[in-house]
Amino acid sequence: MNAPVKPSKLIKGATGDWEVVIGLEIHAQVSSNAKLFSGAATAFGGDQNTHVSLVDAAMPGMLPVINEECVRQAIRSGLGLNAKIHLRSVFDRKNYFYPDLPQGYQISQYKSPIVGEGEVVVDLPDGDSITVGIERLHLEQDAGKLLHDQHPTSTFVDLNRSGVALMEIVSKPDLRSSEQAKAYVSKLRTIMRYLGTCDGDMEKGSLRADVNVSVRRPGEPYGTRCEIKNVNSIRFIGQAIEYEAQRQIGILEDGGKIDQETRLFDANKGETRSMRSKEEAHDYRYFPDPDLLPLEFTQAYVDELKSGLPELPDAKKARYLKEFSLSDQDADVLVAEPERAAYFEKMVANGAEPKAAANWFINEYLGQISKVEESDSVPAVVEPTISVSVGHGSTSRSGQITINWTAPEANSAIVRMVTSNLISGKSAKALLGLVIEIGPVADPDDVKTIVEHLNLKQVTDLSAIEKVVDDIVAANPDKVAQVVAKPAMLGWFVGQVMKSSGGKANPQAVNDLLKRKLGL
Repeated sequence: MNAPVKPSKLIKGATGDWEVVIGLEIHAQVSSNAKLFSGAATAFGGDQNTHVSLVDAAMPGMLPVINEECVRQAIRSGLGLNAKIHLRSVFDRKNYFYPDLPQGYQISQYKSPIVGEGEVVVDLPDGDSITVGIERLHLEQDAGKLLHDQHPTSTFVDLNRSGVALMEIVSKPDLRSSEQAKAYVSKLRTIMRYLGTCDGDMEKGSLRADVNVSVRRPGEPYGTRCEIKNVNSIRFIGQAIEYEAQRQIGILEDGGKIDQETRLFDANKGETRSMRSKEEAHDYRYFPDPDLLPLEFTQAYVDELKSGLPELPDAKKARYLKEFSLSDQDADVLVAEPERAAYFEKMVANGAEPKAAANWFINEYLGQISKVEESDSVPAVVEPTISVSVGHGSTSRSGQITINWTAPEANSAIVRMVTSNLISGKSAKALLGLVIEIGPVADPDDVKTIVEHLNLKQVTDLSAIEKVVDDIVAANPDKVAQVVAKPAMLGWFVGQVMKSSGGKANPQAVNDLLKRKLGL
């Protein structure tokens, strides 16, 4: 159980403070080539009803057969959540009618899920951290999709998604603000992406959340909760919680009561609206699926999967802090996405000093990418056609560019040039812009060629700088008198020399030479 909520997290109502209580049910699509109980494809974006087997369509006599890969992925996810793995679990039928659910029931798990209690430590934007309890993780099949915009008077059904394996991850009601909820979803998404058990693509519906919200006076029992269904954006999750909490507070302060119900979030209006009264477990008439035997495996099987897990975000961050002496903030940015961490580590492996590599990658390279990003969850995609001559001849490229614009080896070469004073920081930024414009540059020798061709090397030879220094000193006797009286003004002279040299003079060499010339 978390510590009492901070006063700053409480919501001010007309009649006093309120506390919001949040629990999340995350539906994460299992990364698998086939569905949970059939061999049909799970690829996104196929023509309607082209990824459907006879099992998915619930044709008479068709029996489900468990996909072992989905079981493996669920166990690996549970291990990543520090959760208890149940060696025996049962699949149940959850009975309800919906047009895109051909069987008239969903195969899910109820009393005996594959994964039991666990916990996730979540770092918050304000520097605090919370531990969120995991109630369970169970496997279930997804439903299809209703298409309301294909015909003016009819609704069509697409069963491509029907039968796709989902992991439903149910949290305990440990969250107390929209910021905590967003950070929790983000952390879960990161863990599963490291594990490779879910791609976390919320735009394609691979990760979505049912958000349970209630409010209460601080210290009082839990209030009546409302469930907001199928929210598919971390930003929308935050907005839905904030709106729903205020809606419930308004009702209670006016003397009303909260009806337990299922609601939808309207992203265009930024509000929730009623969908139906909330069902309880008994409404679904759960019972063990007679077509599926209990799922059983050994502890040795679990131990083997555990031994093959990758380094997860928390462990990776701890290593970065210890091994590379990075700041908490830089480590958080790097481990937030597995691709970022891998990129940074390749830069270091290719000789870049870790702190310099982290600073360059976060502030310069990711900064360049963020200028053209289309959203906060999808890597930028642009389609240039560029032809340029570097290194090994002419390079031409047309097509998509994502985060792999420039290979880590090339970025590592740029950082090494800066730290060795071969080029200035200003020249390095210009070089990066050119490398990105050219397109994917992988060979460090190509980077060196660009530096040579554009004469970007820093001037460290004092004799080459000395005449520029002498000319500027001679032309500004008043400034000389000022800097002698106030040495802190030396920066003005350094700036003038850098400007005259086109930014190629080494700042430290300029600084030392000026001090000697001015007798400082």
